[in-house]
This record gives sequence, structure tokens and C-alpha cells, in this order.
Amino acid sequence: MNGLLAIGAGIAALVGLGAGLGIGLATSKAVEAVARQPEADGKITKLLIIGCALAEATAIYGFVIGLFAIILLK
Repeated sequence: MNGLLAIGAGIAALVGLGAGLGIGLATSKAVEAVARQPEADGKITKLLIIGCALAEATAIYGFVIGLFAIILLK
């Protein structure tokens, strides 16, 4: 039973780590794109915000699934 709880906690942690890395990568690429083409700043910023929101939503869903796994498997 403790192994299943560890799996739930691992899911929550890995999803959060993946989202953090994804947002960091997206932000760095957006800054590079703005540096190369400053006139496209508005479009790049909009796409960056949408991408970061989707990554955060994925992290929240993974966290909730991990919590459900921990709570329901107790």
C-alpha cells in the first residue's frame, strides 16, 4: 500500500517538474524570438501566455490526480 502512495506522490512531483521545465523553455525561446524580431512582440507574448497557461493547467491536473491517488489509496 505504501508503494502506491509513493507512486501518487511521484506523479504529482514529476508533473510539476515537467511543467516548470516547459515554462522555462518556452520563456527562453520567446525572449530569443523577441530579440530577433522585436516587431512581433505582441503575437509572441500572446502565444507565450497561452502556452504557459496550458502548462500550468497540466501541472494542476497532475497534482490533483496525484492527490486523489494518495487519498483514495489510503
